[in-house]
Amino acid sequence: MDVGVIGAGIVGATAALALARRGHRVTLIDRSGGEESAAFGNAGAFAFADVIPLATPGIMRKAPLWLLDPDGPLSVPPGYLPRIAPWLLRFWRASWRDRYGAALAAQSALMAQSQAALDRLVRDEGLEHLLRREGQIQLYDSAASYRAALPGWEERRRAGVRFDLLQSAGAIAEIQPGLAARFTHAGFTPDWVNVTDPALWTREMALRAERHGATVLRAEARMIRPLEGGAVEVVTDAGTLRLARLVIAAGAWSRPLARAVGLGLPLETERGYNTTLPAGAFDLRTHVTFADHGFVVSKVGEGLRVGGGVELAGLARPPRMRRADTLLRKAATFLSGLRTEGGRQWMGFRPSMPDSLPVIGPAPGAPQVVLAFGHGHLGLTQSPGTAELIADLVEGRPPAIDLAPFRPTRFAGAHR
Repeated sequence: MDVGVIGAGIVGATAALALARRGHRVTLIDRSGGEESAAFGNAGAFAFADVIPLATPGIMRKAPLWLLDPDGPLSVPPGYLPRIAPWLLRFWRASWRDRYGAALAAQSALMAQSQAALDRLVRDEGLEHLLRREGQIQLYDSAASYRAALPGWEERRRAGVRFDLLQSAGAIAEIQPGLAARFTHAGFTPDWVNVTDPALWTREMALRAERHGATVLRAEARMIRPLEGGAVEVVTDAGTLRLARLVIAAGAWSRPLARAVGLGLPLETERGYNTTLPAGAFDLRTHVTFADHGFVVSKVGEGLRVGGGVELAGLARPPRMRRADTLLRKAATFLSGLRTEGGRQWMGFRPSMPDSLPVIGPAPGAPQVVLAFGHGHLGLTQSPGTAELIADLVEGRPPAIDLAPFRPTRFAGAHR
């Protein structure tokens, strides 16, 4: 079957590999070869323990204080508030307990599917050398914030996540020496996995797809035309393709493509910032998450990456690299002896839905077009599972998990 995949970021590239491995004739379409994707500059984590949606009960009581701090863990530029207000209202509704519980269950199912799919991918493609299995430590500023986080750890336990809770600086130092003495409470997830380099991993997915017969087309998709009889045409600046099936996996750039098949979706952009430091910056032994500050420190290649936070500001506004500077200054106070010179800054666009769940499923009225985007900061984590689900949908097979929570039409007014 001739299948097109728009988007060579981590979700699209992994889906192209899954489809090519099943014998389909795949064309992977991307104007930048995937280098504009969020995966190229992320923290490199398969964060299967992160089953908790961003929209948690009570979060809107904290959000106003965050929004007033331009360098806080969640920020929205004042000029962007009118545009994003409908998305924030949906985010608030998703935090109600009835919606939150359903989102947590769906997220847990997709995480379990993705973890199993990663194991299959690593085994079948021989990718173990591109992984680090060093766990993750999540640090809290105080005993009070640790206690407030305990229900979340209980949710992880129910989802099958293995962890240890730590309540002394000494216990923390056994896992990661060199942390500031203020950190006396933490959770450690030993099964956490990182890639050695997220850009390398993303490129490797596309290269493996090519080895299995896929074609990579460096072009911009400008128009999608579902055809009678079940085929679809994709008009690009390099010509027109006629395909039996099409997968839209263009990350933060997916909304206008979805509109072409009659869908108006509340897709927003989480802008993430980071600084990558050269080798020798700090002796990091595990992935470190500063839970009360919304950022992480991880190994990337031979260097160190300090990044995170959520800035909801769309695709067009210029980057505000001051956020990366702020995170690096905080990291220097939390990690004793951190060398901050010689860093390289980056900002990327993460596609975000207000309920923290991606869109995975066929377009209503055009089932030959399958949607796969909106994974937020979990694109790398959920890419193996999403890729298998997409391949099943393309082939008309029952998917491994219930996709109703991820359906494109779950938001009012989505189907136009």
